[in-house]
Amino acid sequence: MAYTSLKSAPKAFDQHKRLIVVQVAAVLAIMLLLFSKPALAEGSNGHEALETIGFAMALICFLGRLWSILFVGGRKNDELIVSGPFSMTRNPLYFFSTVGAVGIGLMFGSMLAGVMLGLASFLVFRFTARKEAEFLAGKFGAAYSAYAERTPSFWPNPMLYRDEAQWLFSPGALRRNFRDGLYFLALFPVIEAVEYFRLSGDLPTLFTVY
Repeated sequence: MAYTSLKSAPKAFDQHKRLIVVQVAAVLAIMLLLFSKPALAEGSNGHEALETIGFAMALICFLGRLWSILFVGGRKNDELIVSGPFSMTRNPLYFFSTVGAVGIGLMFGSMLAGVMLGLASFLVFRFTARKEAEFLAGKFGAAYSAYAERTPSFWPNPMLYRDEAQWLFSPGALRRNFRDGLYFLALFPVIEAVEYFRLSGDLPTLFTVY
């Protein structure tokens, strides 16, 4: 795996806390949506299409985060990983998490919820990415500057993809990321349960979300 490593470096920025912020925001959004209904009626073609797209995006988030962690292997702050998903974007974990946040909103059947959750996720991770960039620039110097110059910060560029013959990964990091990724998929049955109780009249509808 291609990387540069130095022994002395400042303390790394704890990006895991930012993922928790996004997860909490998603829970709060779902709680708010308990008392609303999507403009597209449940069971309509439009509603079902949004749900399907949303679930697909949540699945992409789950698989994308697992793929990314296979390359970073728990060494994100110790080595400069420049292959696999990190060759297309400097922040693949944040990109896939944002895709998942949009998917959560769409699973509710609401374009607005998808846009708002995606925007909140993007802004949180954009702040985090800047802090991480400062840390990595200070630790890896010219090597990181060259990497940052050729690699987008957020939106992946598939034309830049490069792989490695061998992968080294941390089973512990993979397990932690697996649990984090399941969070996005686990919200699908929660949203379906909300729809069921709303249609049965057990949940009041206070407003409509488009």
